[in-house]
Amino acid sequence: MKPIWIVDDDQSIRFVLEKALLREQLPTRSFSNPRDVLAALSMATEEDGPQILVSDIRMPGGSGLDLLEKVKAKHPGLPVIIMTAFSDLDSAVSAFQGGAFEYLPKPFDLPKAVELIRRAVEESQREEVAEERMSEAPEMLGQAPAMQDVFRAIGRLSQSNVTVMITGESGSGKELVARALHKHSPRATGPFVAINTAAIPKDLLESELFGHERGAFTGAQTMRRGRFEQADGGTLFLDEIGDMPFELQTRLLRVLSDGHFYRVGGHSAVKTNVRVIAATHQDLERRVKDGAFREDLFHRLNVIRLRLPALRERKEDIAMLTRHFLQQSAKQLGVDPKRISDAALVWLEGFGFPGNVRQLENICHWVTVMAPAQVIEPKDLPPEVGVEQLDTAAHGVVPVEQGLAPSLPTVHAPISTVVPHAVQPAASSAGWEADLQTEAVAMLRNGKADVWDALTRRFELQLIVAALDSTKGRRIEAAQRLGIGRNTITRKIQELGL
Repeated sequence: MKPIWIVDDDQSIRFVLEKALLREQLPTRSFSNPRDVLAALSMATEEDGPQILVSDIRMPGGSGLDLLEKVKAKHPGLPVIIMTAFSDLDSAVSAFQGGAFEYLPKPFDLPKAVELIRRAVEESQREEVAEERMSEAPEMLGQAPAMQDVFRAIGRLSQSNVTVMITGESGSGKELVARALHKHSPRATGPFVAINTAAIPKDLLESELFGHERGAFTGAQTMRRGRFEQADGGTLFLDEIGDMPFELQTRLLRVLSDGHFYRVGGHSAVKTNVRVIAATHQDLERRVKDGAFREDLFHRLNVIRLRLPALRERKEDIAMLTRHFLQQSAKQLGVDPKRISDAALVWLEGFGFPGNVRQLENICHWVTVMAPAQVIEPKDLPPEVGVEQLDTAAHGVVPVEQGLAPSLPTVHAPISTVVPHAVQPAASSAGWEADLQTEAVAMLRNGKADVWDALTRRFELQLIVAALDSTKGRRIEAAQRLGIGRNTITRKIQELGL
């Protein structure tokens, strides 16, 4: 693992942090001034550069804020923790604005400082993995089984020209699937043309699809090629096909049957070679029964059907998609990408996302612009996610609106409501703290050594077993529910012999 770089002109601060971090098996490298740090950074390789930079603000020979600015310019992904005195909180605000991961007020509590540094390390490692995945990211992302089924279907259809119907809720990414089908098909070198049939007025849709001849109607000053001609040799994506006017469905059926059509006002048939991919969020079978959609057109389009899952059905993809969209938003805006905390991810994973992936993308754009710090916490999420109710939740009430309530226990809930029955302690739920105190007193009176470590180990064991039991052994989800990092829970599982 790469070292944590400590920058402080106070030798005692450097010494204390070095010893505490080494006890946690975290390597360190110390500097007394910013000038030496910048020189070392300019010579550092990818392997021996810093994992985290912890810097004081006021030092002889340079300011920690100036150092932060210079480091972020060359290493935007490097987490920087700024140490500051209580009287210097204005500088702390400046540190956040400059992209600091967190600030550490002096004098600090050493265990809390170590925990903050470890959290920054875990975040750094997670971001490194995420950035590596982003650099290799395909046009679509998803680890959920439902998305893997979609990917497999795209693979099976890669050498086919068959017509495909994509169903799924609005915002679930139907056009991305259509583009992927085109990209991995024999028509990949041809054009991909998309049209949303619900977004174009009924009177103009026919001309948009089939084109028109000069003088066909008022304003038709020249001949215009329609989308079918534009997509010749490639793929035409008809989005929201369920909203197509009934009379146009007849013309579409004719094109799909023999590849011929007439421009509006035209008298000569036009031949086109187009693969059609259609998409809808509606129940087409119901539309057929209601007489709003032609049954013969439905069967012509419904050769192969791909169902795209809603985002709430693939919650395991939310973390990956969130980091991907945060990277995209930062790139578009020309700013450093923001990081999202585990607590904020837990909240997002509990949200219903009626707007699906598109809504998550919009949320990431929003926090990139509006969130005040580099690390996004639940309170930084937009009001639509329901986090304005966090203040209520902090007093023992969890939001209960449909789609807005993550799996978070109430703060004042007794332990019996939090710990699964299989791992509940024998003590009564009302007095487990008293039982803990009694146990500690007994151990101390009996001269037991390492009472702190022994009781902490038992306490951590119960928490982790309970979390793993509630998530059916899924470590990452268990860590998120406990509010700790993935690396922390893995290390604890090993230490506790689970």
